[in-house]
Amino acid sequence: MVSALIADLFESHRGHLLSVAYRLTGSVGDAEDAVQESRLRLAGTHQSEIDDLRDWLTATVSRICLDHLRTTAMRRETYVGQWLPEPIVTGVAPSGTPDPLESVVRGAEYRMAAMVALDGLTPPQRVAFVLHDGLAVPFEEIAEILCVSTDDVHLLVTQAREAVAGVPSAVADAEHEAAVRRLLAALATDDVDAVAKALHPEAVLIGDANGTTSTVVKIVGGAERIARFMLELVHTYGIGASEQAATRYEFATVNGQLGLVMNLDSETEEQDWHPARVVGFTVRDGLVWGTYDHANPAKLTGVRLS
Repeated sequence: MVSALIADLFESHRGHLLSVAYRLTGSVGDAEDAVQESRLRLAGTHQSEIDDLRDWLTATVSRICLDHLRTTAMRRETYVGQWLPEPIVTGVAPSGTPDPLESVVRGAEYRMAAMVALDGLTPPQRVAFVLHDGLAVPFEEIAEILCVSTDDVHLLVTQAREAVAGVPSAVADAEHEAAVRRLLAALATDDVDAVAKALHPEAVLIGDANGTTSTVVKIVGGAERIARFMLELVHTYGIGASEQAATRYEFATVNGQLGLVMNLDSETEEQDWHPARVVGFTVRDGLVWGTYDHANPAKLTGVRLS
């Protein structure tokens, strides 16, 4: 009876824990693993050791994610090109049976630009920032999780705030969609100038493929350079919305706002199970400011769109 009650209580916190773990790790798989591990640890902990279940689970998941972050930091040392957070991709229309991750991305703090900024922090900075500024966890409790002093936590949060200060604020969905559709219409004209005008003057394009396919290895900045690269991709892969296109795209929601899912024509079963690319966007001043080309198959295996 007690075990069943604890299990029910845990499930009531699952959505919260997934949101915390995803923001801490930038990985859907790592987030789900961290939540499952916290459940196992809860089963092995006496109730007398837990004052507040939500707080205890949040702290436990944070410690697990801290370990994941340190492991990821070592993997990134040998990673080819840029590293992007794993996207959360859902259908444009809300699902009848929503996945817990669908609710995760509703907040502006889960937009791709914000997640990319978090990826630039050290593991302790990321944990301190997300817990304090995102969840209002007291400095003293964060210090226990990180095994550092309270003063160190103050410094970590300050450093993190400075590092993410330049992230564009999330715009309304209608403004975001209009800017993305304007860019796609410009790409269809095959006119470099038209594409450049749909991009913010300070636009950036980040590709993540880990050497598996063609994308930018370094971050590309500037509207005209990005326009030329985008048109090159369109030509190389035959990207379009029609069924005749060699690489078809369809609209999807990428970390809460309109993006693209691309599928190559292929007879392999593997291609039927995950997209070839996922492209997310950030909009600033009515123009596309950030373009995120997710092309590493290892980071797209969890994408399921019917």
